Amino acid sequence: MVQILLIDDDHSIRLLLEKNLERQGYDVVCVSEGEEGLVKAKELHPAMIICDWVMPGISGLEVCRQVKSIPDLATTFFILLTSLGSVEDRVKGLDAGADDFLCKPIEMNEFIARIRAGLRLHQLSQDLTEQKRLLEAELAEAAEYVSSILPKPLEHHCLTINSRFLPSSQLGGDGFDYFWLDDHHLALYLLDVSGHGLRAALPALAVINLLRFKNLSQVDYYQPNEVLNELNKTFQMTDTNDKYFTIWYGVYNCKNHELIYASAGHPPAILFTPNVEEELLETQLKTPGLPVGMFPEANYTNKSLFIDSLSRLYIFSDGLYEIEQKDGTLIGLTTFLAMIRNYQKRDSHNLDQLIGYLKSCNLKKKFDDDLSIIEVNFTENL
Repeated sequence: MVQILLIDDDHSIRLLLEKNLERQGYDVVCVSEGEEGLVKAKELHPAMIICDWVMPGISGLEVCRQVKSIPDLATTFFILLTSLGSVEDRVKGLDAGADDFLCKPIEMNEFIARIRAGLRLHQLSQDLTEQKRLLEAELAEAAEYVSSILPKPLEHHCLTINSRFLPSSQLGGDGFDYFWLDDHHLALYLLDVSGHGLRAALPALAVINLLRFKNLSQVDYYQPNEVLNELNKTFQMTDTNDKYFTIWYGVYNCKNHELIYASAGHPPAILFTPNVEEELLETQLKTPGLPVGMFPEANYTNKSLFIDSLSRLYIFSDGLYEIEQKDGTLIGLTTFLAMIRNYQKRDSHNLDQLIGYLKSCNLKKKFDDDLSIIEVNFTENL
């Protein structure tokens, strides 16, 4: 049975409205003052509150304002009873969160019709809230699945790898992986699909599975440019698919310490190499190339370099620097790279420290985009 809370200090009006509402089959709870009404509202979570505007103690306007500030009562339909008929008064009521007004003296047929209309809107609001809750639960489950298939930390005699993936409040399209092609060659990559939601996450998952199980046909996985060229053929944008993605892909040879890499519109990977003076030399690793999926004729090229002992490599998505700060500006790639350089000066390295600093810079409680980063620590060359 639908429950309605009636708040009015006038006994006769309270009795009149209660009887008429009960005849319509509603469960009516009556109180005579605003303070008690707030207590009952929090206790009962009624579908509707009908409240007099002018009462001793706190007014109906204040009752409405406080009720609408409570998340669990946000969908409760609130009707103010008033003899105040000016536009200014109605504006005050609407600003406080009132959903409807009834002017005294009350015409009963109109009163019942307003009740029915208000309850229909309340039910619609509840349905929408439930649909939103279910959608958020499904997105959270999907984000958990994406996290579960990402690789674990890797320890090997020639390198160690750590990574972090922080999904935004909405599921996004980041993905990464690292795996051995043979005893000496390690493939590693990070991609970022345009947009958010499941439509962005699905291509990321598809790429991860294609590369992990080597399902791209006639591709030499030791050659990053061949991998990107084949991905570009496989994931072309169409009239029904508007998704493209950026990617950085590399293959490291632990035997001769050579890294071959190629990128497709992705932020540069950053390599820090200590020199004889124990200073860190910074190298940005990036090759020309449009994001995968934009143009069939796109072509990708390789670059290679020798990795010195004790170097450290970072591969990341743009979610780490496209963060709105408290002054309204974005962190930006230049500032983020400065953060990475300062991070190198710490005695101990933990990616959680870096993520924690980014969280402190973020204007919002949650990030707008997924954050993904891979940290590769190369051991001393033997």
